[in-house]
Amino acid sequence: MTSAAQPSHAPLQIAITTGEPAGVGPELTVQALAGAAAHWPDAQFTVLGDAALLAARAQAVGVDWAALSGPGHNRVRVQHEPLGVPSQAGKLDAANGRYVLNLLDSAIDGALAGQFDGIVTAPLQKSTINDAGVPFTGHTEYLAERTHTPHVVMMLAGTGQRPLRVALATTHLPLKDVAAALTIGSIVETLRIIDHDLRHHFGLPAPRILVTGLNPHAGENGYLGHEEIDVIAPALQQANGAGIDARGPYPADTLFQPRYLTEADCVLAMFHDQGLPVLKYATFGEGINVTLGLPIIRTSVDHGTALDLAGTGRADAGSLIAAIDTAVSMARHRRAA
Repeated sequence: MTSAAQPSHAPLQIAITTGEPAGVGPELTVQALAGAAAHWPDAQFTVLGDAALLAARAQAVGVDWAALSGPGHNRVRVQHEPLGVPSQAGKLDAANGRYVLNLLDSAIDGALAGQFDGIVTAPLQKSTINDAGVPFTGHTEYLAERTHTPHVVMMLAGTGQRPLRVALATTHLPLKDVAAALTIGSIVETLRIIDHDLRHHFGLPAPRILVTGLNPHAGENGYLGHEEIDVIAPALQQANGAGIDARGPYPADTLFQPRYLTEADCVLAMFHDQGLPVLKYATFGEGINVTLGLPIIRTSVDHGTALDLAGTGRADAGSLIAAIDTAVSMARHRRAA
């Protein structure tokens, strides 16, 4: 799961936000970093969260946190952000909604200032932030707003030699709003971002992107919808003209087969529940979420806060380890560029 370290003049600096304090984020963070020296010898980590909470969750899951982050240990340091109110595993409290956003803001500000080479985000609970009186749709949209990025792309990916990657043309929208949100320009820009970031952050010299249709059977030549003819196909033609290897549109129900995917570096799906169920079925617990198009590197897990597992030690840190590994790898590619 880890990738070989590249020589550099200084350790890579990676920030990790521990997310919803009542969820599994704090304990998964300490579990993932227990092997930091072996997994990522060229990286140092800043963990953003309440110091007492981290120590308590580490003790609950049997991790010697002091040996990792205490005095004399420079591999991991804690950037203390105080909780709004004490947090109990599995029990949400809106009084900690702004605390969660403070963690994210500190990581974003640090990355924009050059303090961090990348950030990794543990899962948060959107309802807690909204209940705290802060309108919040999701990490992806918030990162775009805070970095003043007009167009970002959500991509989830598995791990391994030939990972399955699925990016989205639209993200957190009601299904009834998807068709209106798809334009030729937006799809071309999405493909441009995917192509650019796969080249520069993932080391793929000539990415091949397969694109789904929106409608069943990719519209059946207009009998089941015209978006493929009026929007998606013209967008692909423009993208091809710009040197982007994007192909389609393909029916989504048959595209996700090995005979197609073995030749693809990424699939672009038109909406959230068109592509992500397949990705999560294939890779859940080891997959990652990457926000493409940002001026900073950001990765995350492929799961939620798992309130029922928080504090039990039964949650699997595999996805967070993969997210850290990808952030480190992306930062190496960016540094080497």
